[in-house]
Amino acid sequence: MVKGQKVVCINDTFPQIILALYKQLPVKGQVYTVREVFLGREKIVRGGDSATVGLLLEELKNPPDPFHQGQQELGFSSERFAPLEELPDEEAESAAEEVGAGTLAGAWAN
Repeated sequence: MVKGQKVVCINDTFPQIILALYKQLPVKGQVYTVREVFLGREKIVRGGDSATVGLLLEELKNPPDPFHQGQQELGFSSERFAPLEELPDEEAESAAEEVGAGTLAGAWAN
């Protein structure tokens, strides 16, 4: 995923702690614009570090991450989103209306 890309949320199930920390959360089936892509953090996994790709979205603004020394804004795992394929303008409007109606199904992601 890249800055400026349109994505659709495929997973909007969040643990209680996330609901307490975030002001705005994505909604399954809604289309968003990638504002920033960054390397996220994860727990250490057996003998090595692993990381996720994190996203900030144009349409959602959240407070700084209380666990990040640089006070980076709280973002979302890219696995919660699927790229929205670019279509000619007329077709894109039609697809966005269908996506807004919640016609897409997706798998759970972090």
